[in-house]
Amino acid sequence: MRSSASRPLLKAALWDMDGTIVDTEPYWIAAEHALVEAHGGQWSHAQAMQLVGQSLMFSAGILQEAGVALGRREIIDTLTGHVISQVRTSIPWRPGARELLEELYNAGVRCALVTMSEAPLAREIVASLPEPYFEFLVTGDTVTQGKPHPEAYLTAVELLQQQDPELGLHHCVALEDSVPGVAAAVASGVVTIAIPHILPLPHDPRRATWDTLEGRTVADLEELVALRHEFPDATFGSAADATGHLAADPTALSTALSTAGHVRG
Repeated sequence: MRSSASRPLLKAALWDMDGTIVDTEPYWIAAEHALVEAHGGQWSHAQAMQLVGQSLMFSAGILQEAGVALGRREIIDTLTGHVISQVRTSIPWRPGARELLEELYNAGVRCALVTMSEAPLAREIVASLPEPYFEFLVTGDTVTQGKPHPEAYLTAVELLQQQDPELGLHHCVALEDSVPGVAAAVASGVVTIAIPHILPLPHDPRRATWDTLEGRTVADLEELVALRHEFPDATFGSAADATGHLAADPTALSTALSTAGHVRG
């Protein structure tokens, strides 16, 4: 492993919002229930789980199939309006997210928000933060293809490169909680950290997995970037010790990084 002085810089953190920074999924699910029931239908928990992490346009189509007799745009506006009204009353922050944002900001690491929520809701959340942590927002209404397509993450990297042409995918870390979001981040080529929340995530050796952001630091992100740089063709497997360093077999990076410096359940 190269020394910390020669490690490539962590230049940017790309953040998902719903389920990663804020626990708004219950607000979305309540809005879906209310809308379907208002149109004489029923909305199950299983149906709601299908929409976690999906683009709003996709979700609106599923709600139409469930009996909502509105256009997709009207469905999106109705759902978003409900969630905005809820976050104006109470924002359910996810553990450790604001603390890590603060540390990244103080360390000079650029941050971008990459969310399938649309700009009005994203701006509400960002405005509630104590500092201008996010350089810009990539929202669901600014991309053609939503997650799990990588367009949103690739767009964020392109915007970052406007001020830093030397910034590459390997300088960026994405933080995601959902199956579509993780798939989008991995497909984009950035270093990806999954923090599962509402739904469990299938094993994928191409990304790291943390139980929570609580207690996580910039150093943890830098370690992942350094490992990817040192072993670009490796995967996040199990061949590592509990400190997060690689074991003798360098073909697998470690999801045991989730225990680096901490005790994790």
